[in-house]
Amino acid sequence: MIAFEKIRLKNKLEVYALPVNKNSDVISVDIFYKVGSRNEIMGKSGIAHMLEHLNFKSTKNLKAGEFDEIVKSFGGLDNASTGFDYTHYYIKCAKKNLDKALGLFAELMANLNLKDEEFQPERNVVLEERRWRTDNNPLGYLYFRLFNHAFMYHPYHWTPIGFYKDIENWTIKDIRDFHSIYYQPKNAILLVSGDIEHQEVFDLSKKHFENIKNTKTIPKIHTQEPKQDGAKRIIIKKETQTQILAVAFKIPNFKHKDIPALNALSELLGNGKSSIMNEILIDKLHLINDFYAFANDCIDENLFIFICNCNVGIKAEEVEKELWKILEQIKKGKFTEKDLQKVKNNIKSDFIFSLDTASAVSNIYGSYLARGDLKPLLNYEEKIEKLTLLDLQKCAKKYFDEENSTTLILRKD
Repeated sequence: MIAFEKIRLKNKLEVYALPVNKNSDVISVDIFYKVGSRNEIMGKSGIAHMLEHLNFKSTKNLKAGEFDEIVKSFGGLDNASTGFDYTHYYIKCAKKNLDKALGLFAELMANLNLKDEEFQPERNVVLEERRWRTDNNPLGYLYFRLFNHAFMYHPYHWTPIGFYKDIENWTIKDIRDFHSIYYQPKNAILLVSGDIEHQEVFDLSKKHFENIKNTKTIPKIHTQEPKQDGAKRIIIKKETQTQILAVAFKIPNFKHKDIPALNALSELLGNGKSSIMNEILIDKLHLINDFYAFANDCIDENLFIFICNCNVGIKAEEVEKELWKILEQIKKGKFTEKDLQKVKNNIKSDFIFSLDTASAVSNIYGSYLARGDLKPLLNYEEKIEKLTLLDLQKCAKKYFDEENSTTLILRKD
């Protein structure tokens, strides 16, 4: 793991310095806000993602688009993303530009204008993104509808893009209210990784951020999805060349002791050419051409998701039947010590690779800190190493249960 230093400023902004790749001259400056679609309410979905777009508009001291221009002018790269649990912004640049990068992020935090005349055209950009990635994309549509059906009550009922009608109907007041609550120093984490000295990071962070004030109380989220009381099964009609199957199971939050075993199961079943799903569903039975299998571990209970894109002329029910056969074999422990060792090796090499660059280090550390706990990351390698065949078998039995499942099939009318 990376040795890091941290401080908390007077306004409760947490600052982390993560030295990695010394003498590379490259740094990553990342800011995570502890806000995602989980913090939205029904009728106002998608606002966290909208704010990610608006954060690059005008501020008290910058014109719209000037943030990007300044970053490019000193040879940097910037981007942002919104998830269920947090929003992440970063600038990757040479270490001599640390002061400039921090100044830019402080300007966004303290002085964002949120003008209606900038909001209205950007709303159309987001509507177009919703149409392109979700409504007119069979896989994107299936993914959105999966969460609509898997979660009835919790805000994970929608993905971060939000519902179309909500996007059409937000007001600039909705956006400003949301921003004033969640874009405060006490709700943010600043990470600087790469070729850095921690004292310089802390001194410059104080200079740029310490005088930014907190203004509002951040509401606590009490929503908890009711226990699923039986299998859910949905057929979705959509214009598509091939049928698509999704099968998802509720899994506990990211801190739970079973998450390493669930990640190992996703590796065993669905990662790469030698995975069980690839060997059986693609190579042997020629039923599908593409698939995903992953544990979506979040602040609250989320999903272990299987998605299969069927070959032309193949019914999703055929794939579903074979997928359940695979899961039953895993539940019976029909895999070997050699399979487990390969899984461990793959996870460990991916994990080591994820700590290889400044931006990757900030990304993985920030994702845990923004969800509220670094401990699962610090223990992760050790937990993976200790996994046994029985651990994976028990986990498969516990979670891959039909009563705990949500199945969606998407096909033409």
